[in-house]
Amino acid sequence: MSELSPQEHVDARILAYYGSEFDEGDRLVGRSGQGVLEFERTQQIVGERVPAGARIIDIGGASGLHAAALAKRGADVLLIDPVPRHVDAARRYGTFTAQLGDARSLPVDDDSFDAAMLLGPLYHLCDRRDRLRAWGEAVRVVRPGGWVFAAGIARLSAMAWVTVIGPSIELAASGRATSRSPYPEKWRRLIEEGAGDLSHNGFPGGHFHLADELEEEALAAGLRDVRVIGIEGPGAQAIEISRSHDSLLIAAARTLAEAFESQPGLRDLSPHLLAMGRTFGP
Repeated sequence: MSELSPQEHVDARILAYYGSEFDEGDRLVGRSGQGVLEFERTQQIVGERVPAGARIIDIGGASGLHAAALAKRGADVLLIDPVPRHVDAARRYGTFTAQLGDARSLPVDDDSFDAAMLLGPLYHLCDRRDRLRAWGEAVRVVRPGGWVFAAGIARLSAMAWVTVIGPSIELAASGRATSRSPYPEKWRRLIEEGAGDLSHNGFPGGHFHLADELEEEALAAGLRDVRVIGIEGPGAQAIEISRSHDSLLIAAARTLAEAFESQPGLRDLSPHLLAMGRTFGP
């Protein structure tokens, strides 16, 4: 039997991870205040640019939290996701359409939406060519002058978890220290290339972005007026690690996120990055 390609491995791992092991909806509104901040900031950013009543495609929209919130304010939303469990959960809302599909080949017509959200697929795609295919599909289905929003997991955040935060938590829990010398090959590949760890366990991350890299991809996809910001800001890691829901801490993290969202270097301290741009046309 031939060995799976890196992307085939991640695709299979996505179905297992999101199909039975992990609840993406809980991450956004239950696990910690970081998810709440990510959800609310994303909704605010999209809402400031896309009018109520617009037609929006939510690509990789998981179980439908973002789609449901957009539908509640009047948007006509189509959610596309490759995980049957997600699509089944999304359909239960009854306020928008949800169907199975792949970000790299969308089953919809050209210029048929006012905006596209690509909030998950890019960090599950190992190869730049696949990421550009997903970008290209989002651009294709949005009318001239419409918006595309795309998220990436910040490479700096991933590096911190792998090399410092995770080992520190493990040491505190078990007394076992993680060897840091020489650096494991998977650490080097993450730092230098943004490559994920293609193990059979854990998060199926295919790629982790630098803010500059995410901006370059958006421009290569043909978008204009491109901006890349940090969504949750440099204070969000503390909220996530502590699993805090303290409203004062969340408000403080939001203040930092809004103050430094566009500042080079500091935006990379945010767990998630958001690129936004408009398709060419009116």
